[in-house]
Formats: sequence, C-alpha cells, structure tokens
Amino acid sequence: MKYAFLALTILALNSCGIGVRGEVGKACMASGRSAANPALCSCVQQTANQNLSRRDQKLAASFFEDPQKAQDIRQSDNPGNEAFWLRYKEFSNRAQRVCR
Repeated sequence: MKYAFLALTILALNSCGIGVRGEVGKACMASGRSAANPALCSCVQQTANQNLSRRDQKLAASFFEDPQKAQDIRQSDNPGNEAFWLRYKEFSNRAQRVCR
C-alpha cells in the first residue's frame, strides 16, 4: 500500500509539471525568465515533442542561451536552415496558443 501511494504521488507530481524533461523544457527552466515555471516549460516541451525532431529540439533549446543564433538561422540562405525555421515558427506559434 505504501508503494502504491508513493507511485501515485510521483505520477501526480510529474503530471503537474514538477519534473521538466527534454531539451526545450530544460532550457526553458534554465533561461532565468520570470515567466518560466514547470507547468509552462513542460507544455512548451510537449509542443516541441509534437512539432520538432530531437535534432530540431536541440537546436531550438540553444536559442535560450544564444538568441543571436536564432537570428543567424532565421536570416540564413541555407535551405536546411530555412526549412528548420519554418518548422520552428510553426512550433512557436502553436506553443503560444496552447501554453497560456
């Protein structure tokens, strides 16, 4: 019975966003922004999971530490960067709608 209660408690805490996982979610939490909290960052990570590959997520997470990198990719003429930016914009727009 004790173990069942412990398991349910852990499950409940994870569903509340206490344990933020994933590249984007962790970067969100580490960003130091005033709006960053476990619920928001978990939601953003879930949206990233639905819209971005793991490789894309790793790149997107790097923008939290280096915003200039996002600008460089956005302005790049590289076809791969252009394709990524379209996916990133879709992710960003969706996260803004869903994670309020």
